[in-house]
Amino acid sequence: MSHLIPSGHRRPLAARPAPLRLAVPGFAHPLVAPAEWGGLQRAGLPLDWVTLGSTALRESDGVTGGPGARQDPYWLAAVVPLRTAGVRVLGHLDLAHGARPFGELLSDAQRFLNWYRVDGFLLARCPADAEALPEVRRVAGALRTVLERAHLVLAQGTHPSPGYAEVADQLVTFAGPWSGYRWSRAAEWTADHPPERFCHLVHGVPRSHLQEALRVARWQGAGTIYFTDRTDHGAVDPWESLPGYWDEIVSAIGPGLSE
Repeated sequence: MSHLIPSGHRRPLAARPAPLRLAVPGFAHPLVAPAEWGGLQRAGLPLDWVTLGSTALRESDGVTGGPGARQDPYWLAAVVPLRTAGVRVLGHLDLAHGARPFGELLSDAQRFLNWYRVDGFLLARCPADAEALPEVRRVAGALRTVLERAHLVLAQGTHPSPGYAEVADQLVTFAGPWSGYRWSRAAEWTADHPPERFCHLVHGVPRSHLQEALRVARWQGAGTIYFTDRTDHGAVDPWESLPGYWDEIVSAIGPGLSE
């Protein structure tokens, strides 16, 4: 369905031979979602990264996610097998659109590292405008001081100012519903970067449109995706549980598959 995205906003498939990989933006607490966390331990899953702490914790100051006040043995039990299998585990840091104090962010990062030995951080609600870039660059530099080879993902959920591509390992350039994703366009500057630099998180994708969604991701140059049929109706967090077609996604983007 090439009419969805004008040719000026997509790359030729031949320029993106790497297969898609999966990101997990964050399940509910392991006590609430044991099947979800257990399912990630299956051998051979094309996982890029898994986020810890993004949906289970709600702090009184309006900040979502975080490491909590003390080490949680259930989180630890969920994380250890993933790290042993070589899957990146990221700590969820909420930038609150630039409102979080610098010291709080570093404190959360250190606790994630001390308690769960995370491999990097997902910076949720990250600013996207050029004016905020120096402060985000400062935060990213400090996180790489705390953890030298930290894998950093900036989760803006939209295409940010191009300078952000130099700050992090990966940008989440779309996070939202299928109704918006199927008509979305990639910013032209993204064509200067390889697919592994971009991630798309899409909820409300019907099973009947799964293959179409995968084509949109490839056309737009995303190397990492998470699609789910769960929706955000009411107070429901669409990322808290596995999609009903999880096995289909795994099969569709598994190693060796090409389109």
